[in-house]
Amino acid sequence: MKNLLLCTLLAASVSATAQQKATPAKKPATKPAAPVNPLNTLSDSASYAIGLSVANFYKQQGIANINTAAVSRAISDAMGGKTVLLTDNDANAVMMRYMNQAQEAKAAPTIKAGETFLATNKTKAGIKTTASGLQYEVIKEGTGPKPAATDTVVAHYRGTLLDGTEFDNSYNRGTPLTIEVGSVIRGWTEALQLMSEGSKYKLYIPHQLAYGTNDMGQIPAGSLLIFEVELLDVKGK
Repeated sequence: MKNLLLCTLLAASVSATAQQKATPAKKPATKPAAPVNPLNTLSDSASYAIGLSVANFYKQQGIANINTAAVSRAISDAMGGKTVLLTDNDANAVMMRYMNQAQEAKAAPTIKAGETFLATNKTKAGIKTTASGLQYEVIKEGTGPKPAATDTVVAHYRGTLLDGTEFDNSYNRGTPLTIEVGSVIRGWTEALQLMSEGSKYKLYIPHQLAYGTNDMGQIPAGSLLIFEVELLDVKGK
C-alpha cells in the first residue's frame, strides 16, 4: 500500500514538473529604439534649417508635390561643382511655370464662383458688359469731363469680395484716393475712363482684370472684386 502511494505521488510530481517546463516564460517587453538625431554638428543643424526654410516657403506658396530626391541631387550637383541639368534661366522659367500652375489650381474654385456670378449678373437690368468682361452699373451719371489713362483723379470707393467681405473703404478713412488712372488694376483703369466727373458706378471686376491668380492681402487668388466708385475730380496730367 505504501509502495502504491509512493508511486502515485512520484507520478504527480513528474507530471507537474513537465507542465511547468512546457509553459514558456514571458519575455520582457522591449522599448522601441530612440530615433537617431543626425544633427551632430553646427553644419548639420544649419543644413537642416536650410531644408526647413525651403520646404516651408514652397508649402506657403501652395506647392506640396516636390521630388525630394531631385532636390537633393540638384544641391549635390551645384555644391559639388558638377554639370547641372538646368541653366539658371531654364530653372527660373520652370519655377515660374510651376508656381503659376499651382496658383491656378488653388484659385480654380474662386474663379469658377466669380464666372458663375458674372454669367447671371449680366442678364440683370442696368448691367453693362464691356468687351474685356468688365461689368458695371450706373448709380449716378456725372456731367464733368472723362479722364484719360494719363490723368490723375480723386475718387472715393468701397471694395468687397463676392461674399460681401469688405477689404477696403476710403469713406471710412475719411480721405479719398488720389491716383493716376493708368496705375491701378485694369478693371479700374477701364471703368474710370468710362466715368464723367461726378459719376458713381458699381463695378464687377473679373479676376483677370484685377489681381489674377495671386493672393493680395485680404483678397484670395482668383477673386471677383466688386467696387462702388465715386469720381470726385479729374485733375488732368
